[in-house]
Formats: sequence, C-alpha cells, structure tokens
Amino acid sequence: MSSNGSVTTVQLPSIGQAEQPQIHFLPCEIEHDGAAQVSHYFTAVVQDHKHEISVSYRGRELKGAEVSCPKDYTGLVMKEDHKPSSDQEDRTVRISSTFHRFSYWNLTTQPSPDDGVVMSMTWPTLAEAVSVLGYFFQMNITNLCHTAM
Repeated sequence: MSSNGSVTTVQLPSIGQAEQPQIHFLPCEIEHDGAAQVSHYFTAVVQDHKHEISVSYRGRELKGAEVSCPKDYTGLVMKEDHKPSSDQEDRTVRISSTFHRFSYWNLTTQPSPDDGVVMSMTWPTLAEAVSVLGYFFQMNITNLCHTAM
C-alpha cells in the first residue's frame, strides 16, 4: 500500500506468459513506452577479457557489464495498462518480462564492483546473513537468561 492510501495489485498469473528479453539498465531517462528495435540499433561489443562491454547510444559510448540476479531471485519488468487518473486511485500492474541477467551501462566510467547496481545485488545475501546472525544472537541472549536464572 502506498502512503496515500491507494493499493497497487500485481497480477501474478501473468508471470507464466512473460517474455525473457535482454534487459539494459541505462544511465538516462528515455521517454518512450512502446516497442523499440533494440537488437538492431543497440548491439554490445565485448572489449576485452574482463567481461566489459561497450555500445554507442546516440553517438555516446557507454561502458557496461553483465550482472546476474542473486541466487533464487528473478527480475521482473512490470507494465501498467491503465494509468490511474489520480494518486488516490488503486493501480494494477502485470508482469511483462522476467530476467535473470541484465546489462548495466555507465556513461563516463568503467564498470566497477563499487557501482550501485552491482552492490545492490548483494543485499539479499547480506540481509539473510544479518537475519541469521540476529537469530543466533537472540538465541544466545535467551540461553544466557535461562542459564542465569
């Protein structure tokens, strides 16, 4: 539920019909919602053995890398067929595509493990580790309290 009281519903049955296209995460906003001939005009070239790739987009060189989703996770692209007329109106989105890998692109810098998109892929593993540590910490505190009694 959003902060304004409206509800967003995700149509999960659409995941079975979802396409699995190559996904590109670009360092810019593209104000277009329709189909595009990405494979014809946006073809990446491997530069060297470090798995870095480059492409030209509207005359500007982009430097990128392939990133995998965390283990047991699937990326989702959602589409809203009907735009609500206000922030108060409930929304419904469907899953239009799924992915397990994607290309991300930088405008001026080489891809790096310090890039935000790369670091964000470690969050599920980090969250699980913190959760497990929290559980064991809680168990030790509980055992310590029982022992002291």
